[in-house]
Amino acid sequence: MEGRGLRDDAMQARIRSACWEADHILGFRLEPLRGEALPSFTAGAHIEVALQPGLKRSYSLLNDPSQRDVYEIGVQLDPESRGGSQHIHEHWRPGQVVEVSAPRNLFPLKEDASHTILIAGGIGITPMLSMMSRLRSLGQSFELRYAVRSRNRAAFLERLEGLPEVHVTIDDEPSTPRLDLKGLIATAPPDAHVYCCGPSGMLAAFREHGGPLGERMHFEYFASDAKAACDGGYRLQLQRSGKVIEVVAGETMLDALLGAGVDVGFACFEGVCGSCRLPVLEGVPDHRDQFFTQAEKDANNAVMACCSGARTPSLTLDI
Repeated sequence: MEGRGLRDDAMQARIRSACWEADHILGFRLEPLRGEALPSFTAGAHIEVALQPGLKRSYSLLNDPSQRDVYEIGVQLDPESRGGSQHIHEHWRPGQVVEVSAPRNLFPLKEDASHTILIAGGIGITPMLSMMSRLRSLGQSFELRYAVRSRNRAAFLERLEGLPEVHVTIDDEPSTPRLDLKGLIATAPPDAHVYCCGPSGMLAAFREHGGPLGERMHFEYFASDAKAACDGGYRLQLQRSGKVIEVVAGETMLDALLGAGVDVGFACFEGVCGSCRLPVLEGVPDHRDQFFTQAEKDANNAVMACCSGARTPSLTLDI
């Protein structure tokens, strides 16, 4: 598959430091090149990083948004990595210059909420660290619930020690308080906003129990356990360019588009980041993403090209 770069706002940054944070998790500080500056960001934002031709990934910014001269990210080595986290763990070293995008926020923090509940599982702690820093600087009421399987896999734990708002659950340490997700949501103050980021099982439970929160429920996936649509057997009609592209068995919609020379943004390949969203004019997508709400999926007016397919013989895309 032909590689594509980052968005038009791509820039260079230098790896200032790399630090072991937990088993299979490394933390990186990225700083601007001499004489340059990094764009500001808001709590919950992420950046895309270009790793090698055809490979880029998105990572949440975990540092305090008031810091204008550094981006901090945490990268967990995925045992089933398709090249992203493995490349970073094996090749990123202090002093290297890497290509990153300007920050984008798909998980924004409502800063004036009367109370905020942050729920993190595993590497999902990264956006919560930035949110926590922002809320503390504003003097806002909040609490953080952080659940991990074991202490040696609890990243950035030293940043949280001694903070009264923080409650850590370590699965293999019965002495730590258990995370009662259903009870936590049920007893949330009436005006509280609740945020969750973590593995798919935690996010599924959060969405199941969080319905009564309505617009006060916010979540972000780090990975999807849904299988991408690779059956093929449909065509893509591109309204603006007039191209007709056949999607064959064994390839995704994104594969077919990139193979035909269509410039489509992408990052996660799992339907969780929203980078490859394409408008649909006709046809019914086979939604496999975890980015759209159910109402958005039911509307069938957009599709995530990296993982979704088609339920009809063709899809007309507004590109």
